[in-house]
Amino acid sequence: MSKKLFLIIGAPGSGKTTDASLIAKKHSDSIVHYSTGDMLREEVSSGSELGATIESYISRGALVPLNIIIDTIISAINQAPVPNVLIDGYPRSVEQMKALDEILADNSDIELVSVIEVRVSEQVAKERILGRAAEAKEGEQRSDDSVEVFYDRMKIYTDPLAEIQEFYTNKSLLHVINGERTLDVIVEDMDNFIQSKI
Repeated sequence: MSKKLFLIIGAPGSGKTTDASLIAKKHSDSIVHYSTGDMLREEVSSGSELGATIESYISRGALVPLNIIIDTIISAINQAPVPNVLIDGYPRSVEQMKALDEILADNSDIELVSVIEVRVSEQVAKERILGRAAEAKEGEQRSDDSVEVFYDRMKIYTDPLAEIQEFYTNKSLLHVINGERTLDVIVEDMDNFIQSKI
């Protein structure tokens, strides 16, 4: 069964995982949703050789190497029970993007249909992640820590973003969705777009 792949990217707090899971739930007969972490965990619990390799990295707190992440993604897509696959949180780097692109170029069974960017301002992302309460308690050490963590996560997302946007725009694959609206509206917007492509 050939597969159609949609990648969903967005800042921490953009709601991309929630959006994708709601859409997959609504169309469970035709769409499945994975996040990269889910796929790695699933591969580990499958007891496969690949899973054992992944486990050896995770158990010692090491980063799972890129080629293994790619193998896991391709394996998950190929084994997906339905023809349309949503993956959120990938690619997180230019290196990840290029590696996937090379694999897909040689793989006629998987078509990358679109890269959907759920776009929110840094301010909205920060409010959603930290909650408004943290703003009021600015003096407390803990909220400062979490603010710092938020900016670290945001930087990891935004550093490669322009290059990722440009790459997929040049392939006419990037589709931007305004992530600052209410959940229902965003999900409906994304759902309609995905349905128009499958």
